[in-house]
Amino acid sequence: MPRLSRGAANESSEKRGNVAEGIDVRLIGPEDAGVFAHVADGVFDEPPLPARVDAYLAEPGHLMALAFDGDRVVGQVAAVIHRHPDKPAELYLDEVGVADAYLRRGIATRMVERMLAEGRARGCAECWVGTEPDNEAARALYRKWQDEAEPFVMYLFDL
Repeated sequence: MPRLSRGAANESSEKRGNVAEGIDVRLIGPEDAGVFAHVADGVFDEPPLPARVDAYLAEPGHLMALAFDGDRVVGQVAAVIHRHPDKPAELYLDEVGVADAYLRRGIATRMVERMLAEGRARGCAECWVGTEPDNEAARALYRKWQDEAEPFVMYLFDL
């Protein structure tokens, strides 16, 4: 399965000089649910619904880092800690989204770096993520941590 290594990105976003000025990236918790009232278009696939936000943030293994421009959410990374009875915990990067007006400014890199640090702090041995073969933007982002993609097959079942 595709994995992000424990190392830092090949070159940090700060060194490249393309990080948007004034963007704050932070991990959020249940007490921060109100920030979802100010989300820029394109950050999520669909508008976040309060009940879903509350349920997501209430789960101890669910993590979310948001990027803020003032009080406006302009980026998000959602992740899940998978705990296993037979191996170390893994961090699964579930979603990465940045508002169109904020793309290509190092925001996604900073959010993923923050999430990887949180995964390490919570005892995860590795991180994995999947994306579509033709999603070049996502693949470029993930290559900062792992040059080669893993062979991966996914099945989706309706419930």
